[in-house]
Amino acid sequence: MKAMVLNEICNLEANRTPLKPTVLPDPVPNEKEILVKVSACGVCHTELDEIEGRTPPPQLPVVPGHQVVGTVKQTGLNANRFKTGERVGIAWIYSACGKCRYCIQGDENLCDGFRATGRDANGGYAQYMTVSQDFAFKIPDVFSDFQAAPLLCAGAIGFRSLMLTHIRNGQNLGLTGFGASAHLVLKMTQHKYPETKIFVFARSENERDFARELGAVWSGDTEEESPEKLDCIIDTTPAWKPVVGALKNLTAGGRLVINAIRKEDRDKDYLLKLNYPEHLWLEKEIKSVANVARMDVIGFLELAAGIPIIPEVQEYCLEEANTALLELKERKIRGAKVLRID
Repeated sequence: MKAMVLNEICNLEANRTPLKPTVLPDPVPNEKEILVKVSACGVCHTELDEIEGRTPPPQLPVVPGHQVVGTVKQTGLNANRFKTGERVGIAWIYSACGKCRYCIQGDENLCDGFRATGRDANGGYAQYMTVSQDFAFKIPDVFSDFQAAPLLCAGAIGFRSLMLTHIRNGQNLGLTGFGASAHLVLKMTQHKYPETKIFVFARSENERDFARELGAVWSGDTEEESPEKLDCIIDTTPAWKPVVGALKNLTAGGRLVINAIRKEDRDKDYLLKLNYPEHLWLEKEIKSVANVARMDVIGFLELAAGIPIIPEVQEYCLEEANTALLELKERKIRGAKVLRID
């Protein structure tokens, strides 16, 4: 099969083609796995973190990609949840132990044995991949393969982030950064909390314009102050600097949810610029988001199909994966980037 493979950790500014086109043997499913013929795979900022060494180390060489849509090509001997030809999705959560207290309570994302698709096991930047039948998800018919792909990470992690804000209808919500995840959060907020006003902070004028097109009441640069104080803010940026600005824009008792696995080191000095009375006093709080659990994927797909949420996508062929990643790093974003796997 054709695949794009990461062989070593590197800096994309020094190596602009970190993924190498490779021919690999077709994978074979074990007794409880399914073999998926991949048709589409979303490109996520987490892949940048993985390539540049900000996530836990991947098992190199590895095929990245964790927003995977395809059809079941073959089932293992004891895999009976899906039929051959059925359409499925695969998300960031590839597997978990199933036995610890986190798994038992439905928080597999916190399991010590959590394994990530495209990091700890080969992912969807390839023509085929295998996964446990218990960690594959039925895709609602309302979505095309390319529309469904970004829902599996950008949408699911956005859903978890929104739930962790504990926002109530009518409260003000801020979104810092406006890429694949944030634009989906805006759409689900409009549906679930119709009286909530949404304020967007983004470096790119194109992203700010896009936010206003989708219904944000205000959009400005990440260093600007919002015209109203915000009850909750979700940060989806790779940098520390917007976190400091977000805390300043929170109202008393407000909550900042940081949706990122790691923050880039280039502006880490901003951590030292946290001023307690200005940024944290009056019971403001910070909450991080760690991965996704299966219920996040299931819950979001149901919500997205019911609205429906149709993401904006840009398509690339598999061999253009490096181009899509570089554009993502350079913030050339409008919606979500998706690879077309022939």
